[in-house]
Amino acid sequence: MIPHVPETHDIKIPAELLPADGRFGAGPSKVRAAQVEALAKDAPHYLGTSHRQATVKNMVGRVRDGLASLFSLPEGYEVLLSNGGTTCFWDAATFGLIETKSQHLHFGEFSSKFGTAAKAAPWLEDPEIITSEVGTHPEAVTNHAIDLYAFTHNETSTGVSMEIRRPADAEGLVAVDATSAAGGLRVDPSQFDCYYFAPQKSFASDGGLWLALCSPAAIERMERIAASDRFVPEFFNLKTVIDNSRLNQTYNTPALATIHMLANQVEWMNENGGLEWTAARCDRSAEILYTWAEQSGYATPFVENPKDRSHVIGTIDFVDAIDATQIAKVLRANGIIDTEPYRKLGRNQLRIAMFPAIEPDDIAALCGAINYVVGALA
Repeated sequence: MIPHVPETHDIKIPAELLPADGRFGAGPSKVRAAQVEALAKDAPHYLGTSHRQATVKNMVGRVRDGLASLFSLPEGYEVLLSNGGTTCFWDAATFGLIETKSQHLHFGEFSSKFGTAAKAAPWLEDPEIITSEVGTHPEAVTNHAIDLYAFTHNETSTGVSMEIRRPADAEGLVAVDATSAAGGLRVDPSQFDCYYFAPQKSFASDGGLWLALCSPAAIERMERIAASDRFVPEFFNLKTVIDNSRLNQTYNTPALATIHMLANQVEWMNENGGLEWTAARCDRSAEILYTWAEQSGYATPFVENPKDRSHVIGTIDFVDAIDATQIAKVLRANGIIDTEPYRKLGRNQLRIAMFPAIEPDDIAALCGAINYVVGALA
């Protein structure tokens, strides 16, 4: 007799094995119920109002002050924000942050995008690109011809993270793509000049906005390039961003709900202990996930070097006999969503977010649910 192999939609995970919240997506990420409730409470006098008036500008001020506190920014550092997300910032940086030549560390889909944008800019010299094998990260090489070093704190596609350190004896600025890292991984502000990110990851908000923590040297560079004869479209003009940010507003109309949920999340982080508290939550989630994978007998962390394994985005490979695609389908049918791998990576794996809003207990429950699904599929 041929054994019956259940269809994925027939597998019901017992309720006691399900996480309290089944959202594990790499972005947009889980939004806490308290954020939505706070927005609903304020909606009658906040949503649908002018972003040039005090109601909204005060909310932007809460975001900027909260981020300065969360990251313990040194005196003189400023929090900038504008519309368009991280992709928009890369374009703005080619106009207004790179002076002549940049160096980029490429080790995944997203860490390669800034370098691609810089290479396409005809007013810049070709950038220096340093790559490494997928699942690892390269190291910067000091070059005195470089005026901007471009790093990625956490590669969202592969689950690789790197410590942010200025290259030895480097004279150029250090710009860090922190889109999936900011708020969940520790960082020393003295090691960067521009730490930029979008709010749909650790900050549990929506996309369409970019934020940057900028040193005085970065601000000076932005203002100097803006005052030069380089043509810069107004939307990408970083001096325009500086001027508007200092007024707690954006150049054009932002999504008000995004700003409100961001402010609430930043304040939640600070009230509970700041960046050390959020990073510790992510540490605990990562410990649970990677320990489970190593002990499972059928799964393993994709990133081989433990010190390079992200504590906000976990990528877990499965043995060939187990189809991770089927696991993800069963999980989704049971309300556990967005565990699919990054599509372009093409591996038999799951990708699991461990941002601060995600409870470590839910990561543990997810591991138990995967064990059940694997058993059912077998």
